[in-house]
Amino acid sequence: MARPHPSAQQTRHATPDKDAIALLPVFERLGPDRITLVSTGAAAREAAAALADAPAWGFDTESKPTFRVGEQSDGPHILQLSTCKRAWVFQLHEPDCRAVAAELLAAGGIAKAGFGLGDDRKRIIHKLGVEPAGVLELNSVFRERGYRKDMGVKGAVAVLFNQRFIKSKKAATSNWANPRLTEAQLVYAANDAYAAIRVYQALGLAAS
Repeated sequence: MARPHPSAQQTRHATPDKDAIALLPVFERLGPDRITLVSTGAAAREAAAALADAPAWGFDTESKPTFRVGEQSDGPHILQLSTCKRAWVFQLHEPDCRAVAAELLAAGGIAKAGFGLGDDRKRIIHKLGVEPAGVLELNSVFRERGYRKDMGVKGAVAVLFNQRFIKSKKAATSNWANPRLTEAQLVYAANDAYAAIRVYQALGLAAS
């Protein structure tokens, strides 16, 4: 797996604030024509074949929100994997699709890059029964390069591309366990993974 570049470890950089990011031009996201919804075992195997040639994937999951105190999530309900050209959104309610998703996450030799992946890892182990291999927390890379706090996808896109990454709060808190996902949900989910792989490449990790 690619390792973070060791330079600039002693330098301290500021993380862009919301007001500064709001002034930036919009980061171009994947449209629906470059997003594939995967909800069956057959579709999952096709997705796995398409992903096989990529040395790294953008990676994220989504879970149905919990609103009551003490309520436990049974997520993740969605797994997103992306290359720089296309993203796949796996629905994990169907056993065959879930099994292929587990195989992809457990596969060695492929970096799986994303932001804020601590909860994702725990939920994947619990639900899919596998330890994700090759996971790279991009926030850790930014910390090693001198950024004091978690960058997140918005800050990373602002720093590396001088652009504003749009995230919908409505989509973020929507029902990810719904058998029928909306186009807004697909675009939101896919682009979290897509932005992660773009950041991974922009950091120079792909060639490390």
